[in-house]
Amino acid sequence: MIQITPHMRIFQFVEPIDFRNGIDGIKAICRLKMKQDPTNGSLFIFINRRRNSFKILIYDGQGFWLCQKRFSEGKIKFWPSGDGILTAPQLQILLYNGHPGNCKIPDDWKKII
Repeated sequence: MIQITPHMRIFQFVEPIDFRNGIDGIKAICRLKMKQDPTNGSLFIFINRRRNSFKILIYDGQGFWLCQKRFSEGKIKFWPSGDGILTAPQLQILLYNGHPGNCKIPDDWKKII
């Protein structure tokens, strides 16, 4: 099981990719187009051209996980077009087909008094 934690670095690739790509093809996108090392423990999220599916690539120290979620009905309503960095709560909202900008997300850490 993959756990998404607040300290994780989460990168999104804003352009749709060909979902025929497997682990090696997506690793190449991470290295060549995103200029990121896919073995550094970061999570990478991608969208397909039809906008009805996500793929997530993550390295756990022993190997790569490639996860896919395809919506049974409809399309992904929101896909960020910004700098490509997400927080863990934003990712969770995206995975439920929500808009992270329309949600009030509390801070990840609270100051201890």
